[in-house]
Amino acid sequence: MCRNIRTLHNFEPAATSDEVHAAALQYVRKIAGTTKPSQANAEAFDAAVEEIAHTTQHLLDALVTNAPPKNREEEAEKRRARFAARA
Repeated sequence: MCRNIRTLHNFEPAATSDEVHAAALQYVRKIAGTTKPSQANAEAFDAAVEEIAHTTQHLLDALVTNAPPKNREEEAEKRRARFAARA
């Protein structure tokens, strides 16, 4: 479940709100132990996703680095190579 959470800091272009939301959703799913909450828990689940996405965006906006921005395609290729090595 949490393998979908990717590093979002120091990419050019910066992480989109959709990427931040997806990471928050994966995090809440992992913590809650479910991919889809019951109707009784849906409101709390959705509120947690929004709060975590909001906080994550603030964190990403505040982080600074001297390292050059990473290339999304190069990072994706590295992930594919690691996956192929495991198979």
